[in-house]
Amino acid sequence: SGAGGESMREDYRLVREEEVHSPALLVYPALIRQNIACVLRWAGGPQRLCPHVKTHKTREIARMLLEAGVERHKCATLTEAEMLAQVGAPQVLIAYPLVGPNVHRLVTLVRRYPSTRFATLVDHPRTLARLSATLQAADAEVGVLLDLNVGQHRTGMAVGPEAVALYQQICRSPGVRPEGFHVYDGHNNVPEPSEREATAERFWGEVLALRRQLEEQGCPVPRLVVGGTPSFPVHARRHQITGLECSPGTFVLYDAGYGHKYADLAELTPAAVLLTRVISRPHPRRVTLDLGTKAVAADPPLDRRVRLLQVPEYTVVAHNEEHLVIETDAAERFQIGDVLYALPGHICPTVALYPELLVVENGCVVDRWLVAARDRTPLS
Repeated sequence: SGAGGESMREDYRLVREEEVHSPALLVYPALIRQNIACVLRWAGGPQRLCPHVKTHKTREIARMLLEAGVERHKCATLTEAEMLAQVGAPQVLIAYPLVGPNVHRLVTLVRRYPSTRFATLVDHPRTLARLSATLQAADAEVGVLLDLNVGQHRTGMAVGPEAVALYQQICRSPGVRPEGFHVYDGHNNVPEPSEREATAERFWGEVLALRRQLEEQGCPVPRLVVGGTPSFPVHARRHQITGLECSPGTFVLYDAGYGHKYADLAELTPAAVLLTRVISRPHPRRVTLDLGTKAVAADPPLDRRVRLLQVPEYTVVAHNEEHLVIETDAAERFQIGDVLYALPGHICPTVALYPELLVVENGCVVDRWLVAARDRTPLS
């Protein structure tokens, strides 16, 4: 499988490359702000956004979103939720079913950060019962959204009588307040915008009918938190739906996995770049880089894990813990120690591999941002 041909932006390049250890993950605040402004414009304002923190996991980028007027934020872990509360996020949705000791950790967060309004998801009566009992015993309260399964089949409850019954149970349960539906369509990710629109159209009708049915029964459904980055442009156009909040996450840093795949997201620019070095030339056509699976996420297929920006055409032939091996007809251009730049195929788990991000402005590393929420341990 071949790759290559990606253009190298000059503003990615460091002036003093020799001062930076490799592998490293570089981020560019000017490009992050540009991506945030772009998504705000498409959404029609910050009140229609509930961006996911999982991509960057940093206080600094969370603050950028807050400064842009975004008050609602989404996360998947309690550590991410705590980080958001620490920077003053007014509303935090933990978009993950909480089980076991995590329910008690949620109570701790509610008590520790009273100025943040927390919410979480349920998709099963047992999850709700445990959550309600624990919160009631602690004299605490959180918002609860019903997690709807609209086709991804990962979590969530299908629209139907059981969903009606569970939402009614949310409305009757002490310790929780009904806040609406979580509607994540991660499966809705094909390149063609019209196909994503058609997929969304199929589930929106039943989701809105479910909302009407519950509201007629006296159950409030104020929020509809929907989508990710691929389906964001489709949902953002639905201005007529009250309470709709789009929850893209990848957009802040973007990556090669989305790259040119989505024409309707073409204004977004990758704002996180890997710096790597040539460590070996074991064969006339092979180049080995220090960009192993500990340095870039290994969940995409081998040929899409990384996009090297200065190699015209190449094939990834091996990817081990500390080595990325490529074959290319241009191998002779690259010498031991040469610096190369690359876009990760999947930025979110790549960020979690680094304790800190190197912040680049005008070709210089000017700061280091702690990846504060990369672990699952409490921050305080």
